[in-house]
Amino acid sequence: MADERELLDLIGARREGILAGVTRQGYPHLTNIWYVWDPGRRIARVSTTADRVKATSFRRDPHAALHVPGDHFFSYAVAECDAELSDVATRPGDDASRELLDVHSAFYDNLDEDAFYAQMVEARRLVVRLHVRRVYGILLDRPPVA
Repeated sequence: MADERELLDLIGARREGILAGVTRQGYPHLTNIWYVWDPGRRIARVSTTADRVKATSFRRDPHAALHVPGDHFFSYAVAECDAELSDVATRPGDDASRELLDVHSAFYDNLDEDAFYAQMVEARRLVVRLHVRRVYGILLDRPPVA
């Protein structure tokens, strides 16, 4: 079994994962996401729009899980998280827009700030902050032999 540090290191080494929340009907809602990891604060940040299922679900119920795959099927980390939503970007350069720029800059080079801010406001984007409370998973060097 992996210890907490090793699992957090896997989360920090990747940028792609599967985010799970709970729908109003009680079913899991899973979506593939890109995230930015802050190891000091144990927070993964995700960009989304205000009307997407993940935002509406987390507004109602902040319980979340982030699944991060390892190098093969039998290697992964899961972070149980409390989801916190930023404000929706409403003005170019507001706090939400600046945080979105920080998140998106991890994936895209040379963003034109004026065009980016306008796009974030028009799309009603926000940041989901996933505060990691507990991690679990398996980290094997190679898959087990059948």
